[in-house]
Amino acid sequence: MIHKLGMPKHNAHFTPPLTPLPLVEGISWPAIPTPRAAGFMAMQYQLDQSQWLPPDEILRRQLAQAAIVLRHALDTVPHYRDKYAGWHPGDRLDEAAWRRLPLLERGEIQEHFEQLRSTRLPASHGKIMTYGSSGSTGRPIQALGTETTHFFWLALGLRDHLWHRRDFSKKHGAIRSKVERANTPGWAEWADSFASGPSAMLNIQTDIDTQLDWLLAEAPDYLITHPSNLQALVERSNERGIRPAGLREVRTFGEMLKPDLRAQVRDAWGIPLSDLYSAEELGYIALQCPESEHYHIQAENLLVEVLREDGTPCAPGEIGMVVVTTLHNFAMPLIRYRLLDYAEAGEPCHCGRGLPVIRRIVGRQRNMITLPDGRRHWPSFPGSAWLAIAPIRQFQLVQEDLQTIRVRMVCPRPLTAEEEDMVRRMLTGKLRYPFQFVLEYPASIEPGPNRKFEDFVSRLA
Repeated sequence: MIHKLGMPKHNAHFTPPLTPLPLVEGISWPAIPTPRAAGFMAMQYQLDQSQWLPPDEILRRQLAQAAIVLRHALDTVPHYRDKYAGWHPGDRLDEAAWRRLPLLERGEIQEHFEQLRSTRLPASHGKIMTYGSSGSTGRPIQALGTETTHFFWLALGLRDHLWHRRDFSKKHGAIRSKVERANTPGWAEWADSFASGPSAMLNIQTDIDTQLDWLLAEAPDYLITHPSNLQALVERSNERGIRPAGLREVRTFGEMLKPDLRAQVRDAWGIPLSDLYSAEELGYIALQCPESEHYHIQAENLLVEVLREDGTPCAPGEIGMVVVTTLHNFAMPLIRYRLLDYAEAGEPCHCGRGLPVIRRIVGRQRNMITLPDGRRHWPSFPGSAWLAIAPIRQFQLVQEDLQTIRVRMVCPRPLTAEEEDMVRRMLTGKLRYPFQFVLEYPASIEPGPNRKFEDFVSRLA
């Protein structure tokens, strides 16, 4: 019996399948895929199996691949020959031996870029590609990858689409840097591999009202942008009393996701938010689980550690520094690279995937506040706390020293003396110390490098 509309009998949430562009003329179903599409589909087949492996088996396979990369680094990368002088991994790399390797600091990449290049790249890895971090830490870096590392980046992006059951026949929208306003007939990276609907792109430097008008006019089904930009869009749409029609889901990347933004998007637009954790020099580090709001580390491509300051692994619920190893980058291996991010380690996921869990990305070292007694923590500033005082459209706090916080607020009017006092009392509670707050009213607060915005910056970090 053929079910009505060809839909599976027991699947009310049917998503049209991913359809490869046909290689052979006249055969569209089932299509014989192009070599590029076939490569992605073959990788998805492997990823679909590996995600269900037990955690200890995933770690075993990671260490086996890490040992290959490590031997390549010792043989062909001058910096690692010097850094690991006298250290021999042996035939088998275990977890204890791995943790004895020293960390790679960001400054080393900046100072020893040429010495971190492999002198002998296997030809099968393809051409060398250059990546640059945004420098939102204040210390931009440049790193190398290959066509192979780029393939893994795209394959994991495709996994994210499949996990979240996105319909490739629909329209995709992007408001981000490094693009110009444009409309294309397919979904960016996939236009030459899979059948897909149209795309619309807009540069993130466009003012928010123009962005909102663009969003209403283009009416994409899916949207990707930075969290701070999304928050501005949601707040402006509320002010104007309008809501983008047809939008099914919004994705965020490139910045720490504020805890209350999901609820803001849900309340204003009635749609879910999915977040991505990535870095320019690494690709996708973790993707949001399709069944919850925490993140699955992309363990098939990166070995990610969340460590205490003494270098031991964090237990679930503990916050530690993020340390990442690239498992397929033979052009410029990054081995135990301290990313300057901090994250909370998570419990195994109820979804059944064995991929390690990050419960939340907490922030960067420069986003930590330092109290006069030396204690440090990541402050949280829910939008509701500000809006309960006055119509504050944007804010940024800058810790100048151990006693002074500069509070920059974009408002339609200066606050009254009573409102300013309420801001000081609110911040004293949130920051857990009666700092001297210097209030300023700039016309706007520009984001930092690569259009990333930080609501708290410490000059002491």
